[in-house]
Amino acid sequence: MSTGKYQGGILSNLDDIDNGPSKRKEYPRVPANQGLEITHQATGVIGAVVEWTDAAITFRDDSGRDRRVRNIPGSFLVNGRPSTLVKPTPQAVGGPRITASGSIADATSTAKIAKASRILVEGVHDAELVEKVWGDDLRAEGIIVQPMDGADDLAELVAAFGPRPNRRLGVLLDHLVTNTKESRIASSVDHPDVLIRGHVFIDIWAAVNPKLIGLEAWPDIPKGLPWKEGICAAVGIDESWQFWKMLLSKVSSYKDLNPSLVGAVEELIDFVCEAG
Repeated sequence: MSTGKYQGGILSNLDDIDNGPSKRKEYPRVPANQGLEITHQATGVIGAVVEWTDAAITFRDDSGRDRRVRNIPGSFLVNGRPSTLVKPTPQAVGGPRITASGSIADATSTAKIAKASRILVEGVHDAELVEKVWGDDLRAEGIIVQPMDGADDLAELVAAFGPRPNRRLGVLLDHLVTNTKESRIASSVDHPDVLIRGHVFIDIWAAVNPKLIGLEAWPDIPKGLPWKEGICAAVGIDESWQFWKMLLSKVSSYKDLNPSLVGAVEELIDFVCEAG
């Protein structure tokens, strides 16, 4: 058996394991400023940078979970390019951080204990989008967002929640316009400590600016075809979860959303935060 060095590949000398290849590939060096959108190549997880060290990167994924991974050169995609994350720029470290909702983050604050008040949304996608844009604000106020798997049982959910002055309930509905099913559901709830608001679209997907994925406008879907199914067919994606993951990853702030959704969520947050 030859005692010479292995020629690369998955078989390497111990020297290679300890010291790495003698000539490392160079990657673009990108400051790991807070909020920078990255993709961790090993897992495919997309998120925003929360903290940088020489050894590790902490980033927050689309569900609001913080992940800490090794800071290896070239292991992150930035704007689609393998990159090495380096020390944040001084301005990014010392200046105020603007949240995705447009508010100024309090650098000294931590997440509060959850309040009794809640915000209900129709489904998981609604909750993920609200978290993506308003998550910092909600954590700072101790407000939890809960999906209710559709709005058909809203009256029963409100009754079971038991709203009162220090236990307010905000509800975000899709397609809250005159003479829709959602408008009739909303009119069935009349309580001073419940606020129902909504956007004008059939589904919350459509509240996202279609230009983020290269469309001038959302396609018209034939009547009788489920809207999400029709959208996926129009853009050539088989699975709705794949399309939603891609769409959500493009959202970086409230500016990427339709004003009817932004206004509704802001009003709900203000309402539930006023509870004692």
